[in-house]
Amino acid sequence: MAEPRRRAHGPHGVYAPRPIRVETGERGLPARVGGSRVDAIREQWLVEDRWWTSEPLSRRYFELVLADGRDVVVMREPARGGRWFEQRA
Repeated sequence: MAEPRRRAHGPHGVYAPRPIRVETGERGLPARVGGSRVDAIREQWLVEDRWWTSEPLSRRYFELVLADGRDVVVMREPARGGRWFEQRA
């Protein structure tokens, strides 16, 4: 009998950020995502959490409109070496 499928939780769960290639322009803002030009930065925000622990979380998020019509959310986390990630549901 096959083992039942389990819902993923934690860092590899449904909402886990996935690495993505982001090229930045002046002022370090996203200019290209995965090869597509950024047409607009719709919104940006900063999340700082767990500041009271030994592993605080600090992420800068950008909601972007790409030239191919996609709307994507990317984030950069300094604790992960400043790499870029795509956040999907």
